Amino acid sequence: MSITSALNTAMTGLTAAGRASSVVSENLANALTPGYSKRSLTLSSGVNAPGVQIVGVGRNVDPAIQASRRSTEAELGGAQVQSDFYDRLTGLVGSVDDPFSVTSRLSNFEGSLIEAISRPDSGPRLNDLSLQAEALAETISEAAEGLRSLRSTADRSIDTQVDTINQALKDVQKVNARIMVSQAGGMDTAALLDQRAQLIDQVNEIIPVNVVQRDNGQVALFTQGGAILLDGQPAELTFDGKPDTMPHMTQANGLLSGLEINGYAIDTGPNGPLRGGTMAAQFEVRDVLAVEAQSDLDSMARDLIERFQDPALDATLGATDPGLFTDGGGFFDPTNTVGIANRMELNEKISMDGDSETWRLRDGINAAAPGDAGDARLLQGYTDALGVMRTVTSDGLGTSTVTATTLSANLLSHFSQSTNAADQALSFASASFSAMSQMELAQGVDTDEELQNLMVIEQAYGANAKLMSVVNELMETLLRI
Repeated sequence: MSITSALNTAMTGLTAAGRASSVVSENLANALTPGYSKRSLTLSSGVNAPGVQIVGVGRNVDPAIQASRRSTEAELGGAQVQSDFYDRLTGLVGSVDDPFSVTSRLSNFEGSLIEAISRPDSGPRLNDLSLQAEALAETISEAAEGLRSLRSTADRSIDTQVDTINQALKDVQKVNARIMVSQAGGMDTAALLDQRAQLIDQVNEIIPVNVVQRDNGQVALFTQGGAILLDGQPAELTFDGKPDTMPHMTQANGLLSGLEINGYAIDTGPNGPLRGGTMAAQFEVRDVLAVEAQSDLDSMARDLIERFQDPALDATLGATDPGLFTDGGGFFDPTNTVGIANRMELNEKISMDGDSETWRLRDGINAAAPGDAGDARLLQGYTDALGVMRTVTSDGLGTSTVTATTLSANLLSHFSQSTNAADQALSFASASFSAMSQMELAQGVDTDEELQNLMVIEQAYGANAKLMSVVNELMETLLRI
């Protein structure tokens, strides 16, 4: 080896060691930075000259593991949305051991009826019966209103996510362009690739995506159902959010907005192009789960109203007179069932917040005057009405012939089972995401390994410096000769 070759070898070695130490320092500094991918320096032997050549700085990313992690993360997001919905729904209707649940309120009402039957002349017992009936009606209507609020929240969440997706797609397009320019100029693109990966993660949590590599370092994004989100130009998602939702409003009847991509309507169902992720889950909550729960509550409210609205039970009622429980204070029309749970009220004539004429519970809702204080026939009729087997149909419970008590128990049981199923799905999704995240993190920065690399780089730097020192001594010797 000539002195010149040795000098060039040492110089390239020092340059490579300096660049390697910079990469190690960057790894150590960003060991805890979210979205940072481990950097590694790629070297090769010189082709036309001795020494080493810096090829570039690479990112330590396994595309298969990254895609699997994104898939499980989207699944976790969707499962979390559904689990949160059922948890809140259970909080609204109550659980089996909850003293304020729908079932407990119905049991308290039935117990108060029995006490009133034993002393129909007792004003305090009739007043308590009125209060228990009011509590039952309010519990059902408040649960229905809470459910309506959950639908409105889902609709607003979709609106927000659409804005987030549109902005993220535009940002990915910009980063694509910067990566192309940087690669053409021979510059390091690792930081830009990290930035783009974080943007894709942001999109993926809302709508699961497949990433397809394009020329010049660019990528295209497709949903798992095949819809194009970005391929050169970003797609534009449109959605018309509503400030509030009502029980009768659905996407099917055009009162709630669907989703469009570049002006084309997209199926937002569980098997549509956007399946998976938080956006599809919010559509599921708004258009399926909440609608089914509304139907269940409406069925219970309708059943209670009709049990006490029958003129055969209370002879003082006309064919279109409201009974014990009312539709917003009026007669319940069976053709207007949707939202009856929200509108359910106690008849103001016997309500303690209304006329407070609780003697009507004993003598008839529309009685002209108080009757025999010892006559408990109507009160007994109310109790019998609760035990009548009636056929009830709802989306969640199906069709069954039940008593009022059995219907309320079935309602709580159905919601509880749905909650447990959602929690199990969430637990599975969480475990899958955790496992894939650990696999991805294993490819990240290991500070111990980086410190060991730094020691090797120091030794390489020292060796090359020593070689330059020897070359310098040789040059001095030659000059002296």
